Amino acid sequence: MKLQFNDITRYLETSGIIDFGCRVSCEITDLALKIKDYSQDETGYIKNAFEYVRDNISHSADIQGNKVTCKASEVLREKEGICYAKSHLLAALLRCNQIPAGFCYQRLILDSETAPYLILHGLNAVYIKALDKWVRLDARGNKPDVNAQFSLAQEQLAFPVRIKLGEEDIPTIFAVPDENVINALTKNKSLEALWANLPTKLYFN
Repeated sequence: MKLQFNDITRYLETSGIIDFGCRVSCEITDLALKIKDYSQDETGYIKNAFEYVRDNISHSADIQGNKVTCKASEVLREKEGICYAKSHLLAALLRCNQIPAGFCYQRLILDSETAPYLILHGLNAVYIKALDKWVRLDARGNKPDVNAQFSLAQEQLAFPVRIKLGEEDIPTIFAVPDENVINALTKNKSLEALWANLPTKLYFN
């Protein structure tokens, strides 16, 4: 994996989408403090923040939800979002405690039977200071056929990349969410519309 920017402070920034800090979202700050209280160290905080988003924020498809969320604060307030939205909240929780976090994407087949075409899948990368390395984490949310875990030795993401089917990892850790992703989440007002207009490629590319 390569960094979009060598300046690591770019991976600590707040924005209109990654909207942490009491000037914009005290709820994210409060949650970050609560998670920090039961975490033994920085690596423990990263694990706990990841597991909170994975397990406590529902993936909209899994619950047949009806809300399209984008901003980190929206995701926390509504307690649901698709993969991109959940990655925005996890980045906000990590950056809130000065832990560099970025955004990664894969191109995966949406559904082999009903929608056999490639779409973007969103996840995070976080800098583990104790190991001086970046690790990818996928807070999409687990279910019977998905088992993403916090792992420092060998990453365990939500979906395997099936290269023979044209799927791919995009080997860049971005400092900001991709513009095509943001457009999809903000312009489609229903999940039905969103499913029909999921981004298939990166704006950055």
